[in-house]
Amino acid sequence: MNDMLNGIPEFVEAVEAGGFSAAAARMNLSRSAIGKTIARLERRLNVRLFHRTTRMQNLTDEGQAFYERCRRALDEIQSGEAMLESGKREVTGRLRISMPVLFGRCCAAPQLLELARIHPKLELDLSFSDRVVDLFDEGFDLAIRNGVLRDEAGLAARKLTSTRMILCASPGYLAARGTPQIIADLGNHDLIAYARSGEVKKWTFLQDDGSAAEYLAATRLRFDDLEVLAAAAASGMGITWLPCWLVRQYLSAGTLVPAMRNISSRAVDIYAVWPQTPQLSLKMRVVIDLLAQRLPAIMD
Repeated sequence: MNDMLNGIPEFVEAVEAGGFSAAAARMNLSRSAIGKTIARLERRLNVRLFHRTTRMQNLTDEGQAFYERCRRALDEIQSGEAMLESGKREVTGRLRISMPVLFGRCCAAPQLLELARIHPKLELDLSFSDRVVDLFDEGFDLAIRNGVLRDEAGLAARKLTSTRMILCASPGYLAARGTPQIIADLGNHDLIAYARSGEVKKWTFLQDDGSAAEYLAATRLRFDDLEVLAAAAASGMGITWLPCWLVRQYLSAGTLVPAMRNISSRAVDIYAVWPQTPQLSLKMRVVIDLLAQRLPAIMD
């Protein structure tokens, strides 16, 4: 009875990761260790679970049926652990969280550090990156993402808040070049845009009927760092489109001003995303609830 679960987590991980190598990376093991563990499991069960080739491992029919039962069993175990954990008074354990660089540093991380101060047994491993990480392949428990979510199987999401975007420029630039009145006027201005991997992020505005209109800025200045965009606009290089939480200090100092007051930008939603599970652990629920409670107050 004590050996019944031996090899089961490795087997399930190999199925869900898409191979022994990916499973090994997720579990901090060697590919050889994963392969040997699953081979021992197959000998114990006297059945072949995978068709193996030099490049991939595909489930046999018996392996597929066994995986489905194992997945349900592990889900039940995780639900039981979460139920017991929810009755504890202390938030304990490790969470690995990915978040956009600037938003994470300015908005999310300060809230999470305060939470870590309150719960000394909570371990936080925070990673700051503007790329969309693969939670499964890279071993993240949670990610914070901005904008429209991609349709990804096996993930759950909760909207935390939204942030307003603002077109802004320096007073000197607008005095010299004029203030745009309608979206079409932007074509006569120097624009500064956010771009990543060569792709410029579109600006989205609300029209009078409430529908959204996208604008692709034609510009010679493109950066993948929002702080550089703000600094360039504040120095008089042109008009840019930034979240309100970032430009608040520039607006207060007067180095940036709204560039088009009569046109509203559509808000950008911010989400927490995590691998779907029947029941959230206490530490995950506490982190997500805190962010949903604290972030709206610092967005505008």
